[in-house]
Amino acid sequence: MSRHPLPPAATLGGSPDDVEAQFYEALQRGDLDRMMAVWADDDEIVCIHPGGPRVVGPIAIRASFEAVFAQGGVPVQPQAVHRLMLPGSALHHLVERIDAMGEDGPQTGWVLATNLYVKTAQGWRLAAHHASPAMVQEPTTLAVTVEPPSTLH
Repeated sequence: MSRHPLPPAATLGGSPDDVEAQFYEALQRGDLDRMMAVWADDDEIVCIHPGGPRVVGPIAIRASFEAVFAQGGVPVQPQAVHRLMLPGSALHHLVERIDAMGEDGPQTGWVLATNLYVKTAQGWRLAAHHASPAMVQEPTTLAVTVEPPSTLH
């Protein structure tokens, strides 16, 4: 795995939540350098935009966000974050709310996203972002609750 230097302006916090906040701020502002600063310095990082192909590696990911930002930032708000913390990694699954002006006035779209963060020598970094195609209504969360057994082994 070859390493790619992070932009000097990378000022990331000390948690996956801090990196996630930087990711969505960069997305909202259309800030390509800030966007790339949140990613892990690894050739195996991966990004899947809604309805798009799998994009692997920092050069390809940078090009994909450059295309996304050609029209400016993305009016996205992360919501309903579900966190799974593991040693050295964190998995966040969330709903992205996108408010934009359409031909018929203001419109809201919904995207389901999964972000994988890894702990590196430089701190927490994004290793994978996978966003499913937009939905026309706010997604619901289904959870199955299992009753504990009445007897313990």
